[in-house]
Amino acid sequence: MMAATNKEKELIITNKRKILIVFNQRRKLIVMIFLVVLIIALLVAAFYNGLVVRKYIVRTDKLERDQRVRIALIADLHSHVYGKNQNHIADLIRRQEPDIIALAGDIVDDAVPVQGAELFLKAICDIAPVYYVTGNHEVWSGKVDEIKELFKRYGVVVLENSIDTVMINGGELIIGGVDDPDIVRYERGRYDFNWYEAMYNKFFPLKDVSAYKILISHRPELIDMYKTLPVDLVLSGHSHGGQVRIPFLLNGLYAPNQGWFSKYAGGMYIHPELTHIVSRGVSYNPKLPRIFNPPEVVIIDVSG
Repeated sequence: MMAATNKEKELIITNKRKILIVFNQRRKLIVMIFLVVLIIALLVAAFYNGLVVRKYIVRTDKLERDQRVRIALIADLHSHVYGKNQNHIADLIRRQEPDIIALAGDIVDDAVPVQGAELFLKAICDIAPVYYVTGNHEVWSGKVDEIKELFKRYGVVVLENSIDTVMINGGELIIGGVDDPDIVRYERGRYDFNWYEAMYNKFFPLKDVSAYKILISHRPELIDMYKTLPVDLVLSGHSHGGQVRIPFLLNGLYAPNQGWFSKYAGGMYIHPELTHIVSRGVSYNPKLPRIFNPPEVVIIDVSG
């Protein structure tokens, strides 16, 4: 009787071991499947290149409590095409119902045909008033005057170190914009160009005016200059989001004219003097993929 009981115990122990082995094998398989799925999901998220909408809210006492101005900020298109006749990006902007569209430079690229940019202008010109400043690539093309004329033909307000005053939803706005600083080389020999002095002379007399003041300027790294101007909001691009981001750890790996670990790679930066919003841009180059950094349409609600 005692021997049979021991055999039964051995059988039970053997069966338990078999069950445990099978369980461990299945657990390893589940863990492996989970890790593979996680890696695939991370790779998809990392290299996703579809357009996203990024929204920011800016508060001001220069508008009444029930007033709001919605701005769509587009930068660094580089003549890239989204859908037939640019309908994908245009429809995305249209659905946001902006009051103003701000184009913060490099809409045209110096090494890509201009047709993509022209299709974009044609697709958005009836959505809302459009304001545009040049970026370095438009200047590098050597055809910046022709590019400006193209924009003007589509009813775009080209800000050439100038300002415009508008009423939107009952609120008064002063919108200024500067040419990219590289235009100094393009204009050399024609006149002595100093965009900072030009904008200072435009904005400083308005420092006591109660209107909400917006400056559109391509380059975010010039923030220390912008701070000296009596403006409330600065809109920029140029950084391409630092090309590579690591969520919660690294906002941008490398950006033009900022170098490694870019301070102003993209996002909203609150300074005592002003608010600065930097678009990560809407361009996409498969030869230089963006990582955790999808092309973005920026929507800014300036609210009283």
